[in-house]
Amino acid sequence: MFALIDCNSFYASCEKIFRPDLKHRPIVVLSNNDGCVIARSPEAKKMGISMTQPWYQVKDQYLSKGGVVFSSNYEFYADISNRVMNVLSDLCPEIDIYSIDEAFLDLRTFRKNIDLVNFAYDCKKRIKDWIGVPVSIGIAPTKTLAKLANKVAKDDPRFDGVVILSEPRVIRHFLKSMPIEKIWGIGRKLTAKLENIDIKTAYDLSQVDSRLIGDNFNVVLERTVRELKGQSCITLHDFMEPKKQIMVSRSFGKSIRSKSVLSEAISFHASRAAEKLRYEKQKCRLITAFIRSNRFNTRVRQIYAAKSFELVHPTDDTRIIIKNANRILDQIFADGYQYAKAGVLLSDFTNRYGYQMSLFDKKRDEKMASRLMQTVDYINLMEIAKIGFGNQGYRNTWRMKREIKSKRYTTQIGEIPTTK
Repeated sequence: MFALIDCNSFYASCEKIFRPDLKHRPIVVLSNNDGCVIARSPEAKKMGISMTQPWYQVKDQYLSKGGVVFSSNYEFYADISNRVMNVLSDLCPEIDIYSIDEAFLDLRTFRKNIDLVNFAYDCKKRIKDWIGVPVSIGIAPTKTLAKLANKVAKDDPRFDGVVILSEPRVIRHFLKSMPIEKIWGIGRKLTAKLENIDIKTAYDLSQVDSRLIGDNFNVVLERTVRELKGQSCITLHDFMEPKKQIMVSRSFGKSIRSKSVLSEAISFHASRAAEKLRYEKQKCRLITAFIRSNRFNTRVRQIYAAKSFELVHPTDDTRIIIKNANRILDQIFADGYQYAKAGVLLSDFTNRYGYQMSLFDKKRDEKMASRLMQTVDYINLMEIAKIGFGNQGYRNTWRMKREIKSKRYTTQIGEIPTTK
């Protein structure tokens, strides 16, 4: 059996942990630059607030009804996520972390006579008592069925947050009630294709010959069919294809006219992209940078400028990526515009060991460069200090707007809650 533990309204739930006065208040969390709603507490959902809804459209009405709003506090959410995953690791050593608020537990490592009901409610209670985050739990013979069980547990209050699918009769019942588009890993395009051949529910899909699906669709969908039949065969790696490009971009908190400030933003994005590139164990051949005005503001002159630079040989060196991203900025920048966003895109990847150097390349100590980047990554990851490059500046006047961000209660000593 597999268990899927999913934190309920995770960002909004995090905001309530150190604010007991908000226990029953509607809460929404906003995206970068406080643009759209990306998380809602159950109370906010009942008010009709939709996901990805622009904040300005609902702001006045929502606040007038006593709603509370926060900017995204990513540092805080990441730390609470780590705490939840540590609790789950104590309960079951075989854990696959799927996202910041979801994880699978492989219960096959436990003895066969484990009481699944007691285990699920103990897990739910422990996370709530120790961390303060409510969770829903779905348990089933496969990961896909556990996903389905978790959705039922979250959507139907009659189950008190826990659904265990073990009997074939019960599994069939829920498969028949689950639309095809709600199945894990099936998107809109695939839904349309399946509906064209009269497959409209999870049960319909479970009755199809998996070999027929494999011949006409793809191997991942074939495995999904087998999982719906009760045969465990999907790993999380089936949903994690190697990245073909890395994009880092942000809208600015306010419009920018200065090229030097734009250069700081481009340098920062290039550094983050290079860090992600090294995490993927890849090198890139193509660097693209872009700058643009606010396309939603019709009162200003519009501009979108982008250009790419192809490297002689691939790199994951932050210094080289920053340098060439700024070369592109020199070519695309134009005076007189109000810039609202900038970004860096890395593409044309190759494995760090699988490329051919040119005979005429200048001699460069690749080992020394690699050790330097590893050291920088290690220091930043372990939070020993914060190391960046001079091009990134230090004032960060271009940073995104997060005007209503809560305190970082668990990661900044100066923001720890105090009582009188």
